[in-house]
Amino acid sequence: MAIRKRGDRYFLDFYDQHGERQRLTLPKGTSKAKAKEELRAIEEQVQKGIFAPEKRTPTFSEVAKDWIEYKRPKLRETTWECYDGHVRNHFAELNELKINRITTASIEKYITAMQLNRTPIGTIRKVLVTLGQILSYAVRHKYVDHNPLRDAERPRDPGEGKKEIKVLKPEEIQALLENTQSQRYRTLFLVAIMTGARQGELLGLQWEDLDLENKQLNIQRTYTKGRFFNPKTKTSNRAIDLSPLVISELKRWKLACPPSEMDLMFPNEEGKPINYSNMVNRHFIPALKATGIPTIRFHDLRHTNASIRLDQGENVKYVQTQMGHSSPMVTLNVYAHLLDKRNQEAAHRLEAAIFGNRAQNGHKN
Repeated sequence: MAIRKRGDRYFLDFYDQHGERQRLTLPKGTSKAKAKEELRAIEEQVQKGIFAPEKRTPTFSEVAKDWIEYKRPKLRETTWECYDGHVRNHFAELNELKINRITTASIEKYITAMQLNRTPIGTIRKVLVTLGQILSYAVRHKYVDHNPLRDAERPRDPGEGKKEIKVLKPEEIQALLENTQSQRYRTLFLVAIMTGARQGELLGLQWEDLDLENKQLNIQRTYTKGRFFNPKTKTSNRAIDLSPLVISELKRWKLACPPSEMDLMFPNEEGKPINYSNMVNRHFIPALKATGIPTIRFHDLRHTNASIRLDQGENVKYVQTQMGHSSPMVTLNVYAHLLDKRNQEAAHRLEAAIFGNRAQNGHKN
């Protein structure tokens, strides 16, 4: 590899990783020190097998297009559409850059621009997930040697950490159900509270999912954005234990349930899947208001189930399997702050296990 000069410009003369001779003319005004720096960078690229002449190096938009087509058969359709929307709508500042010219600094500048445009923090984070996958794809295909997003400072939400999970107390649960006039939605809310199933899992239930012999509800599909899907993970596909009250109410509801083509457990009046927004706005929130309960999300019924189970001392592994979390650690990460930190009974049991009668005698003295 050599640095040569022709007229008032330096050019680099070297062989790439394929043994092909390359000549790269540097911009007018480039100093010899800068030329040496550029040559060292090229030497590293050749050693790593990722050097490509500038005219053959794809732009970010070209790599993103290849990536989104590669992902199409591997993703749920709604997930792919979300990624595709990111590729089409959120990378204008990066699209024309050569993929090997995207640096940590340029990514942080891009993030700052989104923040200045008041893009919601949740949207920024989702877009960065997509960006990270595109850049990882570029690394696998040896367009670049590393993913610069990994070193970029991520945006922070000023209100982060203040958002708390809301759960209903037993008396509030009973009041909610008593103030839900429709049998359809009263039963749906009861099942939501007593199983902790996700909204899409509830709306996708069919009567064949009710296993009366084993007293369980089998989660085998989910209904989201007008479509049915298989559960996303193996742990989401699960059997949830049912209490006698839930079984009794489901039996009563089955007698009154209108027929539907898919034999849905909770169809609307026309026998089609329930529209989530209509259910929340026309039935869930009015029932909350009728009881005087502060407004919560429908998803908080799931949190209510998990928090009550854990408060009762249920095994975390059991709660995890019932909730469909990927691991007990996920369950603890979400709900650990709801557990009572002042458990004197546990402290007493520990003392008794170690010191036995000595501990009891000591308390008497």
